[in-house]
Amino acid sequence: MRRVWIALVIASLGWGTAGVATRGALDAGLQPFAIATLRAAIAAVAVIGFLVVRRTAFPRGVALRVGLVMGVTNLAVPYLTANVALQHASAGFVGLTTALIPLITAVIAHFVLVGERLSVFRLVGLVIGFLGVALLLSSGDSGLAEGGQPVLAGVLSLVGVVSIAVGGIYAKRHAGGYDPFEVTGVHFVSGTIIMAVAAFFAEGLPAGIGGGSWALLIYMGLISTFLPFTLYYWMLRRVSATFTSMAGYLVPPIAVCAGVVFLSERLESGIVLAGLLILAGVIIGDRSERRAVSPVPLA
Repeated sequence: MRRVWIALVIASLGWGTAGVATRGALDAGLQPFAIATLRAAIAAVAVIGFLVVRRTAFPRGVALRVGLVMGVTNLAVPYLTANVALQHASAGFVGLTTALIPLITAVIAHFVLVGERLSVFRLVGLVIGFLGVALLLSSGDSGLAEGGQPVLAGVLSLVGVVSIAVGGIYAKRHAGGYDPFEVTGVHFVSGTIIMAVAAFFAEGLPAGIGGGSWALLIYMGLISTFLPFTLYYWMLRRVSATFTSMAGYLVPPIAVCAGVVFLSERLESGIVLAGLLILAGVIIGDRSERRAVSPVPLA
């Protein structure tokens, strides 16, 4: 069990520091779509190498379809929206919204999946969580010293969160019909291609990427993407989905603390209070049994 706890902490640290690394790359002059694409491409190369070593079969049928869908819903959309959001708010601000993934997933599952009824605890948690989001958007606190746009950043972040929830529900509907590792390969490759096309038309080809920026991109691709995903699936084979979902509690405070320590982001009262409400909502919502597959966090 000790190894599982270590894996959980490492995965949470990887996801939680992704926003800080992204903001560092933005400050270095890279464009948001280019950052998302290169991060995913580096992770995709690592995933393909891992699958080759593991001798995973080429995905077909259900695995191929699920991977293609999740390439859009769980990679392209959330990565692009989160990176644009990070131009207008702190890493901690954006990281807090990812805590809503399980609650939003539960709401969608209530209407889409048979047997996934929305419990009283979930409903109460959802209300509290969205009160936190409302406070986050209305407080005017972006976590940045200047130039922040919290409403725009919040809306973009929520678009990514809803997209991840939709992808998780789609994967749940086809659960048992595919090997998760097969899906991961298609997920990363297809998502990278989609983002590359979007980046080319929106920003053109990236140029003048310095050594420091490449270091940040490699960190994001390997430590904040490939490693957490691999550890996530490793944990799912050994413990419950409920246990692995604890990363949802760890990632937001890690994102906030990392932003304050490494980027001197401002820990404003509005963000703190909103974060406490969001996490309280998630904790209350998780008192009910989580039968759905727990989606992976945004960043």
